[in-house]
Amino acid sequence: MFAKRVLFVTGGTGSFGNAVLRRFLHTDIKEIRVFSRDEKKQEDMRIELNNPKVKFYIGDVRNYDSLKFATSSVDFIFHAAALKQVPSCEFFPLEAIRTNAIGAENVMNAALACNVKNMIVLSTDKAVYPINAMGMSKALMEKLMIAKARAYGDSGTIFCGTRYGNVMGSRGSVIPLFISQILAGEPLTLTDPHMTQFMLSIDDAVDLVVYAFEHGNPGDVFVQKAPAATIETLARGLKKAA
Repeated sequence: MFAKRVLFVTGGTGSFGNAVLRRFLHTDIKEIRVFSRDEKKQEDMRIELNNPKVKFYIGDVRNYDSLKFATSSVDFIFHAAALKQVPSCEFFPLEAIRTNAIGAENVMNAALACNVKNMIVLSTDKAVYPINAMGMSKALMEKLMIAKARAYGDSGTIFCGTRYGNVMGSRGSVIPLFISQILAGEPLTLTDPHMTQFMLSIDDAVDLVVYAFEHGNPGDVFVQKAPAATIETLARGLKKAA
């Protein structure tokens, strides 16, 4: 499906973007475009990969002009750029809206302007009956995607989404935090030991996005069944394995 095509990944220097590169870089894909605000991470990635297939674009999803420039001649988009830290979004909810909702709208508008074939927005289980600003902003993103799919279903661009829980080991997730605390001999910071998280690997996350590309109709949101564990069970398991 991706042969000789151009793939564009917003938030491409994050955990998901790195997993996409591991998956597709050594296939017959023509080009992977990495779009993010972080010039240092882009430079580190450029040096580490040293691969002409990977092109880097500095920009912010809040800025339509930088997106429009980077989206030219793109076939597919994985929209992974987001503010995802729950406390940060609680303290600065407007920033969450600007990035997670309005930013997604900008990416979709750029996709339409550049005749992109497919665009997948990456959402979260926190968008379902949301109780925090991060989940609310992601729920708005899903609504924007569905509205765009409804309005432009005959445009030739397919908009759909994926929704999943905690990606194990991703940047800012709880597993790396617990591991660092265990290794340092510090107490584990559990807010509520009975809280449940749905768990999947980063490769599972990429699999779900690829499945959405292959099977998605305009406005679809794909949810993968995933095992769940309480934070207490997770913490005990990590301590036992340490």
